[in-house]
Amino acid sequence: MKHKYIVQVSKLTKKFGSFTAVDKISFNVSKGEIFGFLGANGAGKTTAIKMLIGLSKPTSGDAIVAGFDVVKEPEKVKYKIGYMSQKFSLYDDLKVFENIRMYAGIYGIPKKEINSKIDNLIQELGMEAMRNNLVGDLPLGWKQKLAFAVAMVHNPTVVFLDEPTSGVDPITRRQFWEMIYKASEKGTTIFITTHYLDEAEYCTRASIMVDGVIKALDTPKNLKENFGVKSMKEVFVKLARG
Repeated sequence: MKHKYIVQVSKLTKKFGSFTAVDKISFNVSKGEIFGFLGANGAGKTTAIKMLIGLSKPTSGDAIVAGFDVVKEPEKVKYKIGYMSQKFSLYDDLKVFENIRMYAGIYGIPKKEINSKIDNLIQELGMEAMRNNLVGDLPLGWKQKLAFAVAMVHNPTVVFLDEPTSGVDPITRRQFWEMIYKASEKGTTIFITTHYLDEAEYCTRASIMVDGVIKALDTPKNLKENFGVKSMKEVFVKLARG
């Protein structure tokens, strides 16, 4: 069955005992879209992402990601997506090229293609001089760019980025967003959480989550107009204050 959207979410809910972390959220994301998933820390963003990538089972509701049901077909979902976690996800004690090789293998890239994948990625990133460096020795900005490239190594349909620019300097943040735009232009759907509200301006559409509920969802331009403000930060403040 062909699905119109890359991500389709309907009344998705996650409860921990009596606490509802994600409360009946519904939205769709199209091919090539940069979808901003915004909210303060503790709003439920990471919990929602874990359900969408098959790492956590929803309490109720439905989600289809890259054509597969996250509850019934979580393993199929994992091969169609890329994921970059909030906490740096590469192996510090492996070299740059070894990290790429390992993830290429995990994502099922044929052995005969892996070496050329490694060479191409390292060249694209401008990391030729760091090829044999341990990842643990790299500056944070380079680590983040490498982690994003590795999440994209198997040409996923959609890539989930959980606060990828957290803690990096403004120049690296800009370079990172250039990589995001490039991937989006090639047709990859980008699903990104961030607490830098200026980054919401770079998204095709943005949703704002407050206490497990999506309180607003639209293009940054429309959100600012609807709330009568000049920045996404002001939209967020209005919503957070209820």
